Amino acid sequence: MIAPDPLHYGWWLAGRASGIVALALVTLSVGIGLAMAGRVARRPGLSRTLMGLHEHAALAGLVAIAVHGVTLLLDPWLHPGPAGVLVPFTMGYRPLFSGLGVIAAYLAALLGLSFYARRRIGARLWRRAHRATVLVYVLGVVHALGAGTDASTPWLQAFLLVTGVPIAVLFVHRLRGRRPARAMRPAAEGASG
Repeated sequence: MIAPDPLHYGWWLAGRASGIVALALVTLSVGIGLAMAGRVARRPGLSRTLMGLHEHAALAGLVAIAVHGVTLLLDPWLHPGPAGVLVPFTMGYRPLFSGLGVIAAYLAALLGLSFYARRRIGARLWRRAHRATVLVYVLGVVHALGAGTDASTPWLQAFLLVTGVPIAVLFVHRLRGRRPARAMRPAAEGASG
């Protein structure tokens, strides 16, 4: 019996690991961003610390996403070719979920790096666009569950549950905080009359 060549599985393991690290970093960045946007954390000096952590997690997440793509490109079993890694829905392996991952990667790069163009595009437009970062998280989770080989493992499901619930709560809190006061008046007046 011939032992399997570890290099044959090395790229797959590296792709898998970098995908999990990317998802964890995106989760951290989105969670911190939602907490700051919803003004959940209101201690002096904390916002500066959170902003730094948010920015570093986002940049590290982009690096992990790039490593994920490159290592999958080099995987001899998957063999996606450049188009499979760069063009949504063209990979032969689970094209829908792989394509959603590619879209999430592009959206993460666009929104993450837009921070450095904030002055040029204006803070207001940047804030509006930046709200879509939750979509990066959602697409990343869908990608991991649909294309990831660890989707059925209890540890990944536990990670998604433990991190997904707070993100959902923070997202709902953020949405509720954005409601204009005028929109709530007619409902309150109608209920009293």
